[in-house]
Amino acid sequence: MRALVTGGAGYFGEVLVRKLLAHGYQVRIFDINRLDPPLDGVEVMQADIRHYDAVANACSGMDVVFHNVAHNPLAKHKHLFWSVNHGGTENLLRACFDQKIGKVVYTSSAAIYGAPKSNPVTEETPPTPMEEYGRAKLAGEDLCRDYAGRGLDVSIIRPRTIMGHGRLGIFQVLYEWIYQGYNIPVLNDGRNIFSFVHADDLAEGCILASRRAGGETYSLGTDRFGTMREALEHLCAYAGTGSRVRSLPMAPVTVAMRICWSLGLSPLAPYHTLMYGKPMYYDISKAKVQLGWQPVFSNNEMFEDSYRWYLAHRDAVLHPTSKTSDHKSALRARALSLVPWVLQ
Repeated sequence: MRALVTGGAGYFGEVLVRKLLAHGYQVRIFDINRLDPPLDGVEVMQADIRHYDAVANACSGMDVVFHNVAHNPLAKHKHLFWSVNHGGTENLLRACFDQKIGKVVYTSSAAIYGAPKSNPVTEETPPTPMEEYGRAKLAGEDLCRDYAGRGLDVSIIRPRTIMGHGRLGIFQVLYEWIYQGYNIPVLNDGRNIFSFVHADDLAEGCILASRRAGGETYSLGTDRFGTMREALEHLCAYAGTGSRVRSLPMAPVTVAMRICWSLGLSPLAPYHTLMYGKPMYYDISKAKVQLGWQPVFSNNEMFEDSYRWYLAHRDAVLHPTSKTSDHKSALRARALSLVPWVLQ
């Protein structure tokens, strides 16, 4: 089987590429960034998803396409959500339709749900995105359904917040604080139930979806989870650096973080501040029944796995030799660097 992975140089894209190789696939990557270091036997096409001819060339000869290219919520320019996440998806689907690709798997986002009115969230929960990133990802789903109506076999994957070895971005700030022994904030009492998904489990779910004919939508997250406070307290205890979880009032913190984001003083995007103190977890029974998918990692195991990786690679993370995607990089804490001092 020949597989194209768009966004294959990004955090999850690379995990998926490695998983496909382990399953015996021939893999081609399409990404605007380089995969560093390169993977043996993987063909790399470095180009922009917004250029249709480049996308069409990348799709040539493929059996299955996994579409992961997206500007994430950290993007400062809203137009990128639409030109890349929506316009790029349209290019990809059009190329797959024109070339009669057998299967497309589109990686969507939990951001399409915004802050859901009830939990657990299912595939039938009405999408209510509350910021531009979520709206653009939902519009990408609409394109998938439109092309499915024309005969293209497209499955949609809605992952919970992705974690795992090498997942950095905003999590790097958390791990560094714990490494330093700083106290960690939760909003209000931190009793909001929150689930994650390990990148390895997500990659396996995407591959299983690619092997099932017929367009379906699947919600993928762990089935072993608890509150945000419980997850962070477990990680602090596991790290053993003296960090403790402390509560901050949600309303003023949310306002402050939004202001800091608008002024370029915080790496937290509106979606992050919106969801950190809200409950969000999935009913994954559809994926279990139809795909035979079973997540391996619990919330606590994901945090342990991610933190161990950070300890082993901390020097390289803090002193990178090349540019890579946001989710594979350390972020400047900016105004967030004041938070540990507030919590001491």
